[in-house]
Amino acid sequence: MSDLADRLRADLTTALRARDRTRASVLRTVLGAIANAEAVPVPQAAPPLAEGVIAGAVVGLGAAEVPRRDLGEDDVRAIVVAERDDLLAHGMTAEAALLAEYLSVAE
Repeated sequence: MSDLADRLRADLTTALRARDRTRASVLRTVLGAIANAEAVPVPQAAPPLAEGVIAGAVVGLGAAEVPRRDLGEDDVRAIVVAERDDLLAHGMTAEAALLAEYLSVAE
């Protein structure tokens, strides 16, 4: 797990407790982007795993669970940079400045 991602998660909790809606929103967005990057791609045409009440249904507790990809510090930083740049492109300079704080600390 990335130190930057851990810090973002901890700061989200703090922002929620402080009712800082802007910071919480920005942190939720960037953490969502990180979570999406950790997702493992699903194969296009997976063969049926079992026959039963629902054809092709996965059988057993957790049978459909797969481990998420482990992102390194550079990967997380790249996601934060991309989110900051997206905010800037949409004229959301105050929100982009919040993410810039995390980038300056990580350097």
